[in-house]
Amino acid sequence: MNRPLASVIEAIEVAGLAYRGGFHALATDTLPDVRAGEATQTVLLVGMVGSAQWPAFATSREATDGAPHPLDRWGHRLLCELAEAFAARALEPSAGPPWWPFQRWAQRAEPLHTSPLGLLIHPDYGLWHSYRGAVLLAERLDLPARAPGASPCTSCVSKPCLHGCPVSAFEPGTYYPDRCASHLRSAPLGGYRQTGCSARLACPIGRDYAQTPDQAQFHLAAFLRSRDEENRG
Repeated sequence: MNRPLASVIEAIEVAGLAYRGGFHALATDTLPDVRAGEATQTVLLVGMVGSAQWPAFATSREATDGAPHPLDRWGHRLLCELAEAFAARALEPSAGPPWWPFQRWAQRAEPLHTSPLGLLIHPDYGLWHSYRGAVLLAERLDLPARAPGASPCTSCVSKPCLHGCPVSAFEPGTYYPDRCASHLRSAPLGGYRQTGCSARLACPIGRDYAQTPDQAQFHLAAFLRSRDEENRG
């Protein structure tokens, strides 16, 4: 008998991550087997919502050991622990090739839509959510039907997200990361680095889930390091 979904969700939350929905695998997904001879039946997505999981990361050994990529290493460790506990297999967005289509998977698992910024918007969390990985199960869990819903951006006439960036790093269908990076490097430490992305903050959906100041500082610093690494490469 398959385990109840509620017990799986509880284990994910106890580990320090958020359950982000799931879906049943199709033959066209070309997913790897969970184990030799055991095909993937259920895919569960896990990640972070707002600042709810931030304290678990901020107090982790990865966050304080001074080694690079602490968030990725933390997420990797938790995914591996969950996979072992569930007799499952873990996949991560950044661990490729192959590069798994996490954005498409997310839209199958939750009522997400593409925002004018190009980011996936959630009807409750807005733009304040992320995915750390997927857990592949050989069991076919009983999953609730994905709740339908129109994009909240459809009825948003003013599109404040597109006008919230002071350097127009976002234009419809286009993102200019170097504009953002240059502006952040010139901004005072008490400004954008404390509050986070102005374009995302301008969105009225999910404002209660916006990042805390230390969370915003962490992600903006990581973004600047990634731009430096990409430009050097």
